[in-house]
Amino acid sequence: MKKSLLFVLFIIFFINLHAQKDTTGIASGQVQRNPEAANVNISIYPVPVRDNSFTIRCDKEISSVKITNIIGQDIFRAQYNNPQTITKILLDNPRRGMYLVTILFSDGVRVVKKIMIEQSE
Repeated sequence: MKKSLLFVLFIIFFINLHAQKDTTGIASGQVQRNPEAANVNISIYPVPVRDNSFTIRCDKEISSVKITNIIGQDIFRAQYNNPQTITKILLDNPRRGMYLVTILFSDGVRVVKKIMIEQSE
C-alpha cells in the first residue's frame, strides 16, 4: 500500500514539474514566431477606422482576411480566389472597440494586426 501511494505521489510530482517547466518557457518569452511574418510590409488605413471601411495594402498576395472582436467572435471573413495585394474591407455597422485582423497570404504566412474602430461622426 505504501509503495503504490509513493508511486502515485512521484507521478504527481513529475507531472507538476513538467508543467512548471513549460510555463517557465512561455513566461520567459520562448514563444516560437514565424520569421517570414516579420518581413511582410502591411499598411492598414485609416487608423482609427471610421465610416465602416478600411484598406489593407501588402507587398504579398492576400488570400483571406478575418476580423474578430476581442472576445473571439468573427465579424468579417473574406476568401479571395485571385490573391491580391490591396483590398478594401467594408464592415456592416461595427461597434466601437478593438479588433484583430488576421491576414493569410497565398504562401501560407499568417499575420495578425490590431485595429481600433470608432463611430462615424
